[in-house]
Order: sequence, then structure tokens, then C-alpha cells
Amino acid sequence: MEEENKKVGLPALILLIGLGIASVFIWLFAELAEEVLENELRNFDNSIIGFFERIETSTLDLIYIGITELGSVWFLTTLSVVVILWLWFKDKDKWGILFFVIAVGGSGLLTWLLKQFYGRGRPSINEDIDAIGFSFPSGHSLGSLVFYGFLAYLFVRSTQKRGVKYLALTVLGILIILIGTSRIYLGAHFPSDVLAGFIAGTVWLILCLLALEWVQWQSNSNVRPVRALRSFLASTYKSGKQKIRRS
Repeated sequence: MEEENKKVGLPALILLIGLGIASVFIWLFAELAEEVLENELRNFDNSIIGFFERIETSTLDLIYIGITELGSVWFLTTLSVVVILWLWFKDKDKWGILFFVIAVGGSGLLTWLLKQFYGRGRPSINEDIDAIGFSFPSGHSLGSLVFYGFLAYLFVRSTQKRGVKYLALTVLGILIILIGTSRIYLGAHFPSDVLAGFIAGTVWLILCLLALEWVQWQSNSNVRPVRALRSFLASTYKSGKQKIRRS
């Protein structure tokens, strides 16, 4: 039993930390959504929109139109097929494929549900840049964070050199931010929509990656995770109580 506790210790710690971080982001989203519903972010939104209006040029228009397409449904769907084929033919990673599909597909469903629930109107309607329907949260921001964030995870878990991993993480991080800001620049979303999309996307990505890591650990371990986790938490609790009594 002690050996099982040692084996489950690190996965359990990662799980608890991940769930803790996800809980914080859920709270942040709830607070942000409440302020949006009460119209308390008007100054915040207007100040950022005003900044982008001041730097607007025809060249930047073309650049941001191209960038925003990198977070569009058709583009992410096409790339998703490529990623799935790569995971299958390179590693036969069935769990990676399953949770990638859950993450990307679920992000679309999550976006739709949140938009329908909050029903916030857009700052402008423009079908050419996929700016129709409700505004909160930004689907481009949420979907891009989940998709490119999952790619970042795959790079981190790969056998690539450390420098390549750092470069990939930097490029993907910048790309996510640029896609979000493109929605503000093009008038498709309020800044608070983009921020909400990033927060909700972070929660969903964390939950999907935690589930993937847990399933992979369970598949590669002879330890029964539920029983071992229960035992680990119980022993940790007892150990903590004993230390408190001694002190």
C-alpha cells in the first residue's frame, strides 16, 4: 500500500493543482460575466477599443484579417484533421486523438452554450470576418486557446529539443494573443469578450489535459488510480493531523 501511495503521489498532486487552477479561472470567468451583465466594463472596453481605433491603417486591416482567419472554424477544423492524422501515423496515440477531439469539439459546444446563455450583442456585425450571432465570449479566442494550447502541450510532451519547444510555445502563445486582439481590432468583439474566451478556454483545456494525463497514467500503471488516490489522500490527511498534534 505504501508503494502505491508513492506511485500515485505525483499524479495526484498534479491533478489537485490542476483542479485548483481551473477553479480559480472558473471564479474569474464568473466575476467577469457578472460585471459584463451589469455593464460595469464599459470604460475598460471603450479604452481598449479606442486604442485600436487610433492605430488603424489599411495595412494593419489586411494583417489582422489574415490573423483572424487562423482562429476561424474552417481553419481550425482543417488543422485538426492534420493533427489527428499526425498523432495516428506517428505514435498511434489513440488517447491523444480522443482527448484532442474532445477538447476541440467541446470548445465549440461550450462557446455556443455560453453565447446562448449570456446573449450579449456584438459591437458590429460583419459576416466577412465571421462576426455574427452573440458576442460573449469570443469563440475565436476560446477555440484558438484550446486548439493551439493543445498543440503546445503536444510539443512539451514530444522528444523535440528544448530550444524547439521554447520556440513553439512562444510562437503559439503570441498567435493566441494576436487572434484575440484581431477580434477587437476588426470590431467583432468587445475586449471583455476576448478576455472571457481566454479564461473559459483555459478552464476547458486544463480539464481535458488533466483527464488525458490521468487516463494515460492509468493505462501505463498497474496501480488502481481511484483506490490509490483515496488511500493517498487518507494517508496525507492522517499524517497532517499527527504533525498538528505533535506541534
